[in-house]
Amino acid sequence: MPTEQETTATKSNWLGIGALMAAIGASACCVGPFLLLSLGVGGAWMSSLTSMETTRPIFMGLALLFIALGFRKLYLVPDCCKDDACALPDVKRRQRVIFWIGSIAILLLLAFPWYVGFFME
Repeated sequence: MPTEQETTATKSNWLGIGALMAAIGASACCVGPFLLLSLGVGGAWMSSLTSMETTRPIFMGLALLFIALGFRKLYLVPDCCKDDACALPDVKRRQRVIFWIGSIAILLLLAFPWYVGFFME
């Protein structure tokens, strides 16, 4: 039987993994072809990757939802007892730093279609 601290850590992990997977899904229509072209891979089949553009808003919404849930968990709803490791200031600060680094990376992936033109010129 997992302890409450392990359950909390598992929930936190799933929020981060969910946000990352949703961001990858949202940017697959744009980042995938760009990376393949950068590596010199081309072909007519690559146009099928852009067909994922229709699902992009769904994945963007999911990624933003997971980021919001992670923010809520770290800042708004303290679910740590004072004796738990997650209540220590160093651990809490480290969790928040990792959250913000991950969130910035995810937001950069989501905004990729808007700034990819600067790399293509």
